[in-house]
Formats: sequence, structure tokens, C-alpha cells
Amino acid sequence: MLIYKIFRQDEWEALEATGETRGAPIDLADGFVHFSTAAQAAETAAKHFAGERGLWILALDAEALGDALKWEVSRGGALFPHLYRNLQMTDVTWSKPLPIVDGVHQFPAEMT
Repeated sequence: MLIYKIFRQDEWEALEATGETRGAPIDLADGFVHFSTAAQAAETAAKHFAGERGLWILALDAEALGDALKWEVSRGGALFPHLYRNLQMTDVTWSKPLPIVDGVHQFPAEMT
């Protein structure tokens, strides 16, 4: 199963440059890297990235992350994947820009 991380342009570039990251500011504050499932990603984008341009969506294989990935209750009682280690560039299955069209982020067809 693929899980997804939304990064701002500078966060994505930092991961590419260094090969690993502790995540975005919210991840640093919470002590883990936040992810979403395909079904949760649009709501995550609307809630945390409304109107932001220059975003990237990263896909990762949940099973490949091993025991460092925990599924925990979050927004609305739903289970969300949280990574309790640095995110490695080698964890990323694919990455794509996340453009806005008519005020709404347009997710890649691979996520549907």
C-alpha cells in the first residue's frame, strides 16, 4: 500500500539534497513524520495547505517502512500513518508536483 507526504518546494529540495529529513515543521513539533492514505490526502491538502502553490506529493510503500511506521488515531478518529524515524530519499517510490487548478490541488492519476 502506498502512503503519501505533501512537502513544500523547499522541504522537497532539502530532502533531495541531503537524502533524509525529519520532516516539515509540524513533523518536527510532533516528533514523527505525518503521512496520509490516498483517501485522506485531499483533506490533508485542504486543511494544511489551502491555496499553497509549489507543493510536491511523495509516495512511499508503507510495508517497506517496517516497524518505524505506526498507524495512529488522528483527525476524525481515522487511522493515519506516522513515521518514527527520518524520512530517507530511498524511501520515496515516486514524487510529483501538486498543482492547483481553480483553487483545488490536483492529485496524480496514480492515486485514484
